[in-house]
Parts: sequence; structure tokens; C-alpha cells
Amino acid sequence: MDEISLKSRAKINITLDVVRKREDGYHDLSMIMQTVNLYDMIYIRKMRAQGIKLTTNLRWLPSDEKNIVYQAVKLFKETYNIDTGISVKLNKKIPVAAGLAGGSSNAAATLIGMNYLFETGLSNEELMKLGVKLGADVPYCILGGTALAEGIGEILTPLAPIPESYVLIAKPKINISTVSVFKQVDVAKIDRHPDNDKVIRAIENGDLDAISKNMYNVLEEITSKNYPIVGTIKKTMLEHGAKGAIMSGSGPTVFGIYESKSQARKAAYKLKIDYLVGDVFITTMYNRKEGEKGYER
Repeated sequence: MDEISLKSRAKINITLDVVRKREDGYHDLSMIMQTVNLYDMIYIRKMRAQGIKLTTNLRWLPSDEKNIVYQAVKLFKETYNIDTGISVKLNKKIPVAAGLAGGSSNAAATLIGMNYLFETGLSNEELMKLGVKLGADVPYCILGGTALAEGIGEILTPLAPIPESYVLIAKPKINISTVSVFKQVDVAKIDRHPDNDKVIRAIENGDLDAISKNMYNVLEEITSKNYPIVGTIKKTMLEHGAKGAIMSGSGPTVFGIYESKSQARKAAYKLKIDYLVGDVFITTMYNRKEGEKGYER
């Protein structure tokens, strides 16, 4: 095999709780994550020349070691003593700095692609141990589907799939620094926490109403206080048929869950005509089927 193409899917947070601040400055989290069918495309090819060549469809994205895809290729090559040159083309569709783990998903897909390309035979668990060196969300993005993530996000428990539904994803024309949001977190002052056990039971029962009604992200209050448009988008979704709507990750992206595509389209239209968003997508939940490699096209 000399080349491979992979889908690099976005994630949303069904819940996000900050449990405590650690001595190393990071926070322990407890969150339920879900992969969706909004994805970037990654094309990896062996090349005769030495080194790593990365190109993207966005001119302003770095194409050197500042890019996590480049870092993933370099980490894999160094770990498994691979001298072959690698060319990677990244076609971005997932919004950047949006709370959708686009970069982490890119890194995950790149590691999976390198594993196939060089037939190293690594298990998902081995890839996840490698991936955490690049970022806390990378192991989850390798696993995919519905999962409970704990620790800094690297302790993963697969869950039953969330029932099929439509997901409206809307990102306002602002970018959020995850680091800046977590700097504002005071665990002692968090008044409300998501009930993850309740949401997990709802997922096991296939109860989309209960899942939607109990979605909660403790970071939403911080981000929406600084950027009120987050709350405005959420309110618009709920007023236009969403069974539930919350911010994903540290934001600013908001998503709503809908039973019908027509409802999601109407809400998307409203968001567009009111100029509330920079990017808007209607997609679905993604859970890997048995035998499916997940990232391959």
C-alpha cells in the first residue's frame, strides 16, 4: 500500500463536567462524547523524497511542525524508525478553534493511516497510547463513537450508540482559546454539574428525549458570558425545534439535536438570515459498525 485516504470526523460533547484542578495545572474532566458525520479528508502518500510534506486547502494553516498532522507523522516515523518520506494533503471542513476536536481528529486519522500504510499492526489501544502524546482528545478520536471520557480525556469507556438523529452544528464568527477558557474555571464555584449517570442510562435505553434534556456543559456559562452570541444561537435552536442544544467543548460552537431534517433546516435558515453564524452544518451521529475501520473512505 502506497497511499490511503481517511475521514477525520468531528466530535460533540453531550456533557462536559470539570471535576477538579490537578497539581500539574490540568483539570480532571468527566464528559460524554459523540462522533458526528462532519469530517475533514486526509490523504497520506509515501514519496521518494525524504521528510514530511504537508499541504492544506486553507492557506493560513501552518504546514510545518506547528500543525498537529505534521507532528503525528513525525511522532509515528520516529517511534517506529520509518525513513520513508510522507506526503499529506489535508482538506479541512471542520471549523478551526471551534470545540469540535478538529485538530485532534486530524492527528488521530493520521496515526491510523500511518498504521495501515506501513502495516505496523498496532491495536487501537496502542495507537491511543501514542496519540495522547499529541493531545488529550486524540485517544477518543481514535476510538470514536459514543464514549465516557475521564481524567484529562484519555480514560475512555465505550457506551451504547446514541439513537439516530440529526445534529445542527453552528459556529459564530469568533474563535475561542481552550486554554483561556480553562483559566477562568473555578471548580468550587460551579453550581450545576451534568448528571452523566442519568445520561448514560438514557443512552442505554435509547431515549433521545432524556438524552437531549439532560445535556449540559459547565464551560458554557463561562464562554457565553464573554460571548453572548453563544446563548443567542442556543435559544434560536431551541425555539426552532431542537430537542436539546448546548455548546460543544470550550466553544464557541453550539449544536442542537433534531428528530427531523426539515426542522434542522428551518433552524439553520433562521441562524443564517439573522447573521448569527459563520459556519452551519446539518449532520448525523456516527457510530462505527462492526467490521468497519471507521476512518477509511
